[in-house]
Parts: sequence; C-alpha cells; structure tokens
Amino acid sequence: MTSIRMTRRAALAAGLSAAALPAPAFAQTTPAKPDRIVVNASGGAMANLFRRTYNAEFERRHGIRVVDTSPVDFGKLRAMVDSGNVEWTVTELGGQDFVRAKQMNLLEPLDLSIIDLSRYPAAVRDTHVFPSSVYSTVLAYRTDVFRDGNHPKGWAEFWDVRRFPGPRSLRNHPVDNLEFALLADGVPMDKLYPIDIDRALRKLTQIRPHVSVWWTTGAQPAQLLVDREVVLASGWNGRFFELAQRGAPVAVEWQGGCAKQNAFGIPRGTRQAHWANQFLQVMTEPRLQAVYATELAYPGLHPDTPNFVADAVKPHLPTTPANLEKQFWLGVDWWTENGQRAQEAWNRWMLRR
Repeated sequence: MTSIRMTRRAALAAGLSAAALPAPAFAQTTPAKPDRIVVNASGGAMANLFRRTYNAEFERRHGIRVVDTSPVDFGKLRAMVDSGNVEWTVTELGGQDFVRAKQMNLLEPLDLSIIDLSRYPAAVRDTHVFPSSVYSTVLAYRTDVFRDGNHPKGWAEFWDVRRFPGPRSLRNHPVDNLEFALLADGVPMDKLYPIDIDRALRKLTQIRPHVSVWWTTGAQPAQLLVDREVVLASGWNGRFFELAQRGAPVAVEWQGGCAKQNAFGIPRGTRQAHWANQFLQVMTEPRLQAVYATELAYPGLHPDTPNFVADAVKPHLPTTPANLEKQFWLGVDWWTENGQRAQEAWNRWMLRR
C-alpha cells in the first residue's frame, strides 16, 4: 500500500496533477470491463455458496460474469505464471501455500486502495494475500458413545485408549498430526514450534494401532463418524458443523484445535488484476461473510461479521473468543521452511508396519 501511495506522490511532484492530465488518461483509470473473470477455488459446497454470495454480488455490482473453476492447485498456479498463460483471475491458496506463492513471486500485489483491510486484525493483513476466512482442524466425537460431556477434551485424552476406547481416524498428512502428537506428549501450545519431528512420530507410534482409517479427503472423517466406523476423528470444523445441523450425533472439542487462515490471491500476470481486486473487495463484505459463516462455519475476518451471525451459530465458529482461546495457529512459517522434510519423515513412518 505504501509503494502505491509513494508512486502517486511522485507523479504529483513531477507536475502530473489531475487538472493537467488530458481526458484520455482519465478514461484509462478504470480498465475496460471484460465479459467474465475466472475464480478458482475448492469447489463443492463452497462453490455453490460463492455463486449465491460473492459471485452474485460482484456480477450485480459490476456487470461482469464470474466463472468458477476447481480444484485448488499450487502446481498449476506456478505453471500458469511461469508460462505467462494465466487463466485464473483470482485463486484460493491451500494450506500454507499462500506463503510459498508470495515467496516465489507468483502473486500480484493487492491494491489496498480498493480492498479495504483497515479493520482486519493486523496479523493477517498482507501486501499480496487476501485473508478470506478461518477454519480449524479439531477433535470430533460421537455423542452417543461419549455422553454427558465425558469425551476426550484434548489430544492427550484422544491418545488415552483405555479411558476412551474405540477406533479413531487421523489425516494421512504430517500437518496437524505432528502438533497434535506433541500436545498429547505434554508440549504446551505456545511451545510447539519449532516442531520436534522425531518426538512427534514416536508419540504417533503409540496411537497408530488404534487409527483404523488415515483420511485423505475432508469428507471422510465426517462420514466415518456417521457410519460409526470410528468414534473419534480429527477433521475440519465445517464438516462436523454440517453433520450437527442435520442432527447427527457428532460434536466438536475445540481444545487443541489448529486454526488456519484460508487465503486468496491474484496470479501474477493476469490481465484482469483490477477486477480481481474488485472481487476481493466484495469478499470483505460482512453480510456476505456472515452467510458463509452460517452455512459452512468458516467465518471471515471482518470485525462486523459476527453482528450478522445468529447466536445459535456462534458456538460452532473457530473465531468465537471462547473457542479461539483453546486453539493454536498453524505455524505457517515453520511449515513453509520445513514442510518437505516433515513430509519425507512422515512418508517413511507410514511405510513402517
């Protein structure tokens, strides 16, 4: 944002005042409207919700059609930028890929004169990455198996198979699992990073015989709990919220949850950067973020969003203060630097029988 302002000041100092500019220059201030923009995201329920909220509002406001594509694919983003053939106007950035994308110069800078992040938490404001929402990997359980509040309240108790018997499910990935294992081993939440990979894997070896399914898609742990193939599972909070809304005997324990920032960016080289910024500005609207939070339990970060969310929904949101204080934020910087090493160690560990 500072560099944009300095450029304008320099122009003024050079005598290029607004009054002196010829009429054609003013006409170029707002680029011509394209017939469409392309927004790449996760698909599924998210795509349907985007169409009814952000896409619909952008189309109404600007008269430009939004075409949605999926899935999120960091490799494809990199190939597009490297080749100069950028198909996406805006793209979601999965996991900690938003840090990598910025480091590798795959993103256009955000135009913060268009996207108003002034009231967003300072920790999530960025020059190239738009903080769209928050989600958490949490511990979920069947309420008909663990009744009257007698369920595992954190990862140490998830590991306690005598007190809380039954098959479990964890993700087939080092992210979250290494942190959860260290929490189970007594490491405080504020001391998780840098991760001791060997210690975490030793702790995971203890629970491994009781993990009947290592899930690979977000829908899996929810379905496993519904089908009673497992009684405890890790998973994304929105998946379990959906089950609870349908009356399934599934609930969430927030203690030790891993909170994450979902992010969007503008691929470097897109010809529609101006309209990409306009689309991201639509995504800051609190009323639209509230619809997203109400239906998927992934709240946006505008401070006014909770004002438009029903009280009955707030206990299911990761950003509700009582829930957030029980969680830790994913150490994206550590994972960006050490993710490959952690993945290789995880792969070796998974091959052991």
